Amino acid sequence: MSARQAYPLLGILLLAVTVVSLMVSRASEMWLQGKPAGVPALTKPPASASSKGDALSSSKPIAAPLVAAVTRPASRTLPHLFDELQERTFRYFWDNADAATGLVPDRFPTPSFSSIAAVGFALTSYPVGVERGYVTREDARDRVLKTLRFFRDAPQGSEAAGMAGHNGFFYRYLDMKTGHRVGDIELSTVDTALLLAGMLFCQSYFDRPDAVEADIRRLAEEIYGRVNWRWAQVRGAAISHGWTPESSFLEYDWRGYNEAMLVYILALGSPTHGVAPAAWAEWVRGYDRLWGALYGQTHLRFDSHFGHQYSHVWVDFRGIVDAAMRKLGIDYFENSRRATYAQRAYAMANPKGWTGYGENVWGLTASDGSADVELAFAGEKRRFRTYYARGVGEGSIDDGTIAPTAAAASIAFAPEIVIPAIEEMHRRYGEHIYGKYGFYDAFNPSFDYEVPLRHGRHIPGFGWVDNDYLGIDQGPIVAMIENHRSDLVWRTTRTNAHIRRGLLRAGFTGGWLDAPLAKADSH
Repeated sequence: MSARQAYPLLGILLLAVTVVSLMVSRASEMWLQGKPAGVPALTKPPASASSKGDALSSSKPIAAPLVAAVTRPASRTLPHLFDELQERTFRYFWDNADAATGLVPDRFPTPSFSSIAAVGFALTSYPVGVERGYVTREDARDRVLKTLRFFRDAPQGSEAAGMAGHNGFFYRYLDMKTGHRVGDIELSTVDTALLLAGMLFCQSYFDRPDAVEADIRRLAEEIYGRVNWRWAQVRGAAISHGWTPESSFLEYDWRGYNEAMLVYILALGSPTHGVAPAAWAEWVRGYDRLWGALYGQTHLRFDSHFGHQYSHVWVDFRGIVDAAMRKLGIDYFENSRRATYAQRAYAMANPKGWTGYGENVWGLTASDGSADVELAFAGEKRRFRTYYARGVGEGSIDDGTIAPTAAAASIAFAPEIVIPAIEEMHRRYGEHIYGKYGFYDAFNPSFDYEVPLRHGRHIPGFGWVDNDYLGIDQGPIVAMIENHRSDLVWRTTRTNAHIRRGLLRAGFTGGWLDAPLAKADSH
């Protein structure tokens, strides 16, 4: 069957999934259990007066980009648990961002540096908060403007200390107060891309003509435009993972399939330092060896589930295909849907016999873990780990650790299996794994040992649970719940000229990319 023949069937399938998800949502509302004991009540602070501040002057304002015509869909209803989860998770970013810089901690409550990727997710969450009524538009745009001003002014240079980045890229971790590089951490191309995606989403969302929103658009344009993507191409057309002042470029380049698809889309879309389409050919070069069946699902495999989620936070891949996926007969959205089903099927098979795994308790991705130690489990030695990219597939790491973000941030792909999973984990374990900012990063019911821990705590009779929330795991939950509800992030970034250009230069066609250009509907 050709790709063109396959797409009508895919459309029917996606329609059926949507209908099923609505049925599951309504049924789940009836099943929803009350808040587990010990979980603090969610309270809304009173709306604060807007402190608009003085907008940066601009002699050449940036207008809202020309966009593809889009239709605002009706909001999909979800069980009350998801209303609460989305708001609690949003408040991780709103409550903990630095007041002066807008930087967001990598984790909380453990004191930490800032993750620039977490800042990208924070910038994405703020308009969601506006649309959901958690914060005012004025407060959100002031927060965004402050953050963008910081990154515009943060020092760039090749020196090893006192810098935030180089050649437009930023170091993966920055000090929460100074905004400078932490230790010997690398300049990260993928973390910079996640940061920029949040900025470009804000560029398109804040589309009103007033001075504050015009400055948001101008600053996003400036910061994105100075990233020298070509500088990061040191081994042909591929883009390097990163760079350090001490050792120059890292030894690996980004090739698919993983979380870095967004790197190439933004590099191809750059109006100033855009890479050639040959870069996308490098990205897809290894697809043949990654395509195959895994737990009943044939798809491009990447063991750890975040690789199937991150780029999808901002880019609506439904119905658009590049040459590689046209050949395979599915789009990237369908690929992530299948990967989500494979995650659940793996947990149901539970080949290692971990405690708790099943139809509605699943989710392996990069997350915190208990301890780097070998202990006896089920009559044999098992290796447990702290932070690690856990996953599904031959050679992947599975030590019994479940990260709720793996399921929750997949709601847009497969709501019919995600909704009952989140409800079940909340019902069964919520007393221990759910708190002020939603789900703690990870838990492990198999880890019932009294040993020194790197993170979290041991609860006798339950197992291990983290005591931290991680920004890069919180962000996809907020955004993907909203994408499932209303398409907000997707609908908005479909209007961004840079993202559209990057997709077209990568060879994507179909769906919303084929729609005529028109002025965006205002938010």
